[in-house]
Amino acid sequence: KALATAPEEEREMLEARIAQMEKTDMAVIVSQGQNEVAELAAKGLDIKPHRKRMVEEDLDEKFKDPADPLRLVFVCAMWITGFDVPSCSTIYLDKPMKNHTLMQTIARANRRNPGKEAGLIVDYVGVFRRLQDALAIYGGATGGEGDGDTPIKEKAELVEYLKHLLAQAVAFCTERGIEPERIRSAQGFERIALLDDAVEKLIESDDTKKAFLSLAAGVSRVYRAILPDPIAGEVSPDAVLVSVLAQKIKSLTLPTDISQVMEQVEDLLDQSVAPVPYIIGGEEEEPLIDLSQIDFEKLREKFATGRKRTKAEKLRALLHQKLEEMVTRNGSRIDFLERFQKLIESYNAGSQNIEALFAALVRLAQELTEEEQRAMREGLTEEELALFDILTKPEPALTEKEKAAVKKVCKALLETLKAEKLVLDWRSKPRARGDVRLTIETVFDEGLPEKYDEHLYEAKCSAAFNHIFTSYAGGGESVYEGAG
Repeated sequence: KALATAPEEEREMLEARIAQMEKTDMAVIVSQGQNEVAELAAKGLDIKPHRKRMVEEDLDEKFKDPADPLRLVFVCAMWITGFDVPSCSTIYLDKPMKNHTLMQTIARANRRNPGKEAGLIVDYVGVFRRLQDALAIYGGATGGEGDGDTPIKEKAELVEYLKHLLAQAVAFCTERGIEPERIRSAQGFERIALLDDAVEKLIESDDTKKAFLSLAAGVSRVYRAILPDPIAGEVSPDAVLVSVLAQKIKSLTLPTDISQVMEQVEDLLDQSVAPVPYIIGGEEEEPLIDLSQIDFEKLREKFATGRKRTKAEKLRALLHQKLEEMVTRNGSRIDFLERFQKLIESYNAGSQNIEALFAALVRLAQELTEEEQRAMREGLTEEELALFDILTKPEPALTEKEKAAVKKVCKALLETLKAEKLVLDWRSKPRARGDVRLTIETVFDEGLPEKYDEHLYEAKCSAAFNHIFTSYAGGGESVYEGAG
């Protein structure tokens, strides 16, 4: 009923909260008593299904896994001491405890974990009145009402820290001509345009982009740490805006559809507390997937009329992803990657403007398209081409007839290795490694042209072995699996 009658701006918040609750698994973790079934039945409770789960399921491992839906457990005596779950962020105390047991319990929530700023202890029975005594014994504190620093702090301090971080992030945007208040008050396509304009300004340089993403990461960690405090509702407009801008920037560099990235905004903000009013469904550009599918003329036209830094950032991300993939398959392509890195360094140093960078990236993309097609032109597979390049670059200079002989050697070597030598875990077995090296030497010795003198022959054997060792795990696994 609350969902049906809620204002539209609150409905998304309620729907997200319901979805989170429906996906959450819960479990009871208690020590086994001698007559527990009868004793609890007398109180109207059935322990049997809970005990069945405790016996049959690895509940401790499920709870330790941040991705598992088991997020809430009710414990009694169990899991208090010696149970380490760094991702655990909140503990509710509803029974008296003191000294060592109290310290152990607090320790369950104060473990460091990526993305975790602090742990939350919710005390229902006044346990913390005993905290100073416990710290005096086990933590080195002075006890009583002293001013010694303690691991337990009022949440108000964290709230003030969050406000400080948000002020920094908002100021960072304002200094670059971004108007957060205008974005928050805008609607529909106007809001989308303002967000895109803000992203264009925040990716002015790598330093600017990294600085903003660092601020956004800090906001995210602390914001999540103060949940479910009602104060989150007061700061959520700025927190949401900062987080959405960060996600839009990240979407430029991730090889995925923009809609998938935006759906993951809960990684930065808990939608069960704050709605995300800036995520507006609309037509997004299709991501660049395959270099061969790019219409470079249309790409230039879009760059000339659109947000130039955003277009360049997308092309840069695609090229970086593609280059790493291509170099992994064929190390001779490292010069392409070095050229790409020099382009970016030159732009960041102010040696060229965004137009020059984009033009250079387009030229590089066109060259990579040609490079991708080289294996087909040579009549080789990608993995055969990698060996061929090892044997022919930077030397020796070969005739067409000699090149044909080298290609034949590449095909024969791979056929022999994959059929007989690249067994599972061969890299960890001395005898198997030696067998692979001997096979390379034998095939090269029998098939390579005479231009490969003894010195060159040894160098090519070593280079080929290093390539095989790096690229083939054995048992059919290699960097070429799934490659076209």
